[in-house]
Amino acid sequence: MSVGRRRRGGGADGPRAGSAGAAAGGKGLSGNSVGLLGSAVIGISTVAPVYCLTSTLGPTVGQVGVQMPAVFLAGFLPMLLVAFAYRELNKAVPDCGTSFTWTVRAFGPKVGWMCGWGLVIATIIVLSNLAGVATSFFYLLLGELTGSGAVAALDGNRPAHVATCLAFIALATAVSYRGMTATKGVQYALVGLQLAVLAVFVTMALVKARSGDLPGSVDFSWTWLDPFAVRSFAAFTAGLSLSIFMFWGWDACLTVNEETEGSDRTPGRAALIAMVVLVGSYLLTAVAAQMYAGVGDRGLGLGNPETADNVFAALADPVMGTALGILLFVAVLASAAASLQTTFLPVARTVLAMSAYQALPPSFARVHPRFRSPGRATVAAGVATGVFYAVMSFLSENVLIDTIYALGLMICFYYSITAFACAWYFRGELRRSVRDALFKGVFPVLGGLLLAAVFCKTLYDMWDPAYGSGSSVLGIGSVFVIGVGLLLVGVVLMLVMRWRSPAFFRGEVLTGATPVLVAED
Repeated sequence: MSVGRRRRGGGADGPRAGSAGAAAGGKGLSGNSVGLLGSAVIGISTVAPVYCLTSTLGPTVGQVGVQMPAVFLAGFLPMLLVAFAYRELNKAVPDCGTSFTWTVRAFGPKVGWMCGWGLVIATIIVLSNLAGVATSFFYLLLGELTGSGAVAALDGNRPAHVATCLAFIALATAVSYRGMTATKGVQYALVGLQLAVLAVFVTMALVKARSGDLPGSVDFSWTWLDPFAVRSFAAFTAGLSLSIFMFWGWDACLTVNEETEGSDRTPGRAALIAMVVLVGSYLLTAVAAQMYAGVGDRGLGLGNPETADNVFAALADPVMGTALGILLFVAVLASAAASLQTTFLPVARTVLAMSAYQALPPSFARVHPRFRSPGRATVAAGVATGVFYAVMSFLSENVLIDTIYALGLMICFYYSITAFACAWYFRGELRRSVRDALFKGVFPVLGGLLLAAVFCKTLYDMWDPAYGSGSSVLGIGSVFVIGVGLLLVGVVLMLVMRWRSPAFFRGEVLTGATPVLVAED
């Protein structure tokens, strides 16, 4: 009997099932080791705000011009709506499997398995990208500090780059393996550094822009916040896709819910705090950078294609001076490194939950007896990330770029399914009060529809070989082939697991029963 048929009575028994789920949440993780602040810091760190800004400001301006702040707000809206869905589901079922566990309960094992796969593969792609970015900024920073172009050029040496990247992955895996205590301590320092440097950059950029001595600077206008002023719908959707990517990762604070004080409420509150901090940082930085540099396509202009992939590298010295400008390089490196470490949290805990509920091989359910972390799942995620990046780097630079472009498809895929799962799970409670109708039904459905629309539009755009690196397979865009191909790999693996673990796919496991756990060797 499927989970869906067992719950035909609707959401009226959703919270009751949630209490069972909470009881089933004892997977051996370190409970009550993270508070509200620590959980919010993990969510902010996973998003990597400084890295996102330096790599996205330029491309977004290239698409929407001075409407960049409006597009950031537009990207924030569906994420906020989905965050409400995560909060309500976490109250009922505080399980580290998050999207996987919730969608299994709402829609059954098959949909839930694919939702979990979407989260896992998206995270592996992001981890490999973050490791590459951390490596690039590591050598760029060393070059700045030593004044040696040869040192900075090591980033272009493929063997040296990949070796350093693997070292970063190994270090991040080791920190995550040691559990939440080690993770939390590192993140306080790295996130604090990022936000402090951003505050200095914003302040100095605004002061210099208002002085009137800069030829490219522009005066602030409230029309920058008007999304309807974007020149075309195609440009708006392209900018929106970039904006959604900038907010991805806040749900990491939900995946550590079993290790958080007040697991049913604190993670949801932390997610909303992280979202507010992120949108505030993005808007202030976007406005300050735009006022200082303008949106021109030459010189320091944010629309300059030669600096679009790393805006802060171009603006660091002019805005902050040589001495303080180095801090901006340090902040980008810290942002990528911090996100690299915390991004292991959601993938490891999702794999742990899938294994504990027999949706993956039982060995991944091993929890380290001392650190009380998903040791086997964390190491597996690190190995998968390292192999993925090394193979893609030596195979083709275009393939690596196109894999990153396919990331947006995965993000919209599992976020939208989770949002719809919320409305379906609580369907019997939507008429109980206005609050339930809005936060458990209307808002999640709207967020899911918006992300589903972006998913479909992205899928359509990916078919064109011009999307991404410009390469193609049999006339079809490589990004489309990679994105759809990775989802189909998930289908194949699901069929294999259905053969190996038929009980889960018959709906006999994830029904509130305590999962089978294995102690770490």
